[in-house]
Amino acid sequence: MAHIDSIGAGMYSDLAVAVPATAPTFSTLDDAGEFAALFGTEIASIGGTKASGTFVRIKNVREFPAMGTPPNVVNVPTYGQPSSQQIQGQSDAPTMEIQLNLVPSEWAKEAGNLLGNMVGDGNQYVFRFALLNSEPTGAGATKFASASGGLSTVKNTMYYWVGKIDAMQITPQLTDANTATITMTIQSKFFGGFTI
Repeated sequence: MAHIDSIGAGMYSDLAVAVPATAPTFSTLDDAGEFAALFGTEIASIGGTKASGTFVRIKNVREFPAMGTPPNVVNVPTYGQPSSQQIQGQSDAPTMEIQLNLVPSEWAKEAGNLLGNMVGDGNQYVFRFALLNSEPTGAGATKFASASGGLSTVKNTMYYWVGKIDAMQITPQLTDANTATITMTIQSKFFGGFTI
């Protein structure tokens, strides 16, 4: 399928994290095929078994942040000039905050809970963000797979990066769904946009 080529809401966009049995060599990941191989079969975040090509979807996302590399531009005032100069500042590792409707059991730090145990564990993971204007038509554990038959059933644009899930903050709501903010630090550049 091709990239999205029309204006539309990305209401079916998806965020997933690869959970292979052994961590990949992050320094060699650099093309769409290598990343897609990590996202072949979806497993449950509670009780799922890590294996080659498995991934877990981060569900119930309420709001996604801007995707991509943030600008590193600094405005420097110049005496006697009507406008400032812009120079490139020092590059810092960006952070990304995902706000989601909280289902506490999916994020509990218990044995067998993949997402809950990723928070603050210090390990690097490969993440995939898929920009989707329509729901994939596949079924089962490969419906949101990066390979053909999954996301390729609809127009999509995918971005990959290496990062860590560093923190989770819970916000109790008295009149709405309880929410959580997941903070990730980005450990690589963003790869994409790719399509399958």
